[in-house]
Amino acid sequence: MKKRILIVVLLAVLAAGTLVYFAFPGLMYRANIGFSRCRAGLDRKGVQVSDHMIAYLEGGEGPAVVLLHGFGSEKDHWNRFAKHLTPRYRVIIPDIPGFGESSKIPAASYDIKKQAARIEDFCAIMGLEKFHLAGNSMGGFIAGVVAAEIPGKILSLCLIDSSGVPSPRKSEFQLALQNGENPLLVNSVEGLDRMFALNFNTPPAVPMPVKIILTKKAIDSRAFNRKVERDRINHPLDLRPLLGRITAPVLIIWGDDDRVLDKSAIPVLQKGLARSTAVIIKDCGHVPLFEKPEETAKHYLYFLEKR
Repeated sequence: MKKRILIVVLLAVLAAGTLVYFAFPGLMYRANIGFSRCRAGLDRKGVQVSDHMIAYLEGGEGPAVVLLHGFGSEKDHWNRFAKHLTPRYRVIIPDIPGFGESSKIPAASYDIKKQAARIEDFCAIMGLEKFHLAGNSMGGFIAGVVAAEIPGKILSLCLIDSSGVPSPRKSEFQLALQNGENPLLVNSVEGLDRMFALNFNTPPAVPMPVKIILTKKAIDSRAFNRKVERDRINHPLDLRPLLGRITAPVLIIWGDDDRVLDKSAIPVLQKGLARSTAVIIKDCGHVPLFEKPEETAKHYLYFLEKR
């Protein structure tokens, strides 16, 4: 009898939770973000860097590790990865200016060189004399420029499915760009599904109420993301000539099934780097930090501990 009562109570709790989830998806989405930050030991903070307010997450103690997200992404996409780092490191994850909760200034330029300078200023204001630096996609490009500009401050560099150099094989995303389409600029739930399919080997299961929230966020950011894209096009930069200025050891991580940036870019990067190691994550797309966070963090921690 007691067992039946317990089962009934549990079913009632689950039903109530599901009802709240679908009735108040925004509340539950924010609660989920807060929970993921808590599990990672991260707190949300903000700091003024010149004309931009930069929102960031910080947690843990030890040598500093700065993590930079990709285009159209934000700081919380690192949480599942960061939870493996905070027991040993001080982890700092900014919303790169123009994205997430950081300032978006229409009159400013968000080309890669300007963004790298802002991240350098951010790290200086945070009091980071020497630190480890990692970035995914656009964040990897920015991280590479920072590592070349202030090599004496960079203890190590990690490039995760990084942009910045041409790949011998064109990716599905690059072919779409050639045809005048940017699948990362979402304007519908169907567009969100296509973007997920492009970024992940196995797209995450996202309930429809959350998809609607994510789609609205993407639509709200679409115009400014397009501006950032134009700024990059109008101020092109090639990372290859800068690679020789990077003195820190470099770990390159790439998803084996990346359809945004093809893994054939790895030897292009390695050709210009003095010290580099490459790791391929099997059955993984463009964002190993999100799709395979534990495995990706394992490779990164092993790399850090050898320093």
